[in-house]
Amino acid sequence: MLHSLLFPYRARYVGWLIFIPAAMLGLATFFYEFESNFLDVPVPSFFDDNFLLEKPTVPNTVNMTNEIAMLGCIIGLFLIGFAREQIEDEFISRMRLEALQWSVVANYAILAVLILVVYGLDFLMVISFNMFTLLLVFIGRMRWLMYRHNHQLLAL
Repeated sequence: MLHSLLFPYRARYVGWLIFIPAAMLGLATFFYEFESNFLDVPVPSFFDDNFLLEKPTVPNTVNMTNEIAMLGCIIGLFLIGFAREQIEDEFISRMRLEALQWSVVANYAILAVLILVVYGLDFLMVISFNMFTLLLVFIGRMRWLMYRHNHQLLAL
């Protein structure tokens, strides 16, 4: 049997421990404009809008709260989605593949609809949330398939 590139089973719990606080931090930064002062980081002037000026400018300070929240969500969801099951067999691998294919199709269908109905600066927000929809739909679909499979076995 071909060895798959999955995280250990316990990585799912680590993923939840990372995802939940990161999602709460992300929602706080999005809705309430929360920023932690200790995450203010100076950025070099070549990341500034005025990097073509002849004299160097003072480095800008950028707050990294939103970036930390997004990275935490992505890492947490990745660990949750790609952690091995307790009993990982060919049937589970097939369900995982089906869930991944289904989530890619659903993700791009959602994105196609939103491209047609969302314009301007709001589209940037749509793209930001679209980073998470693939993993969220994959995890939801995989858990649904596992739930259905487990309850079919109990019904027999």
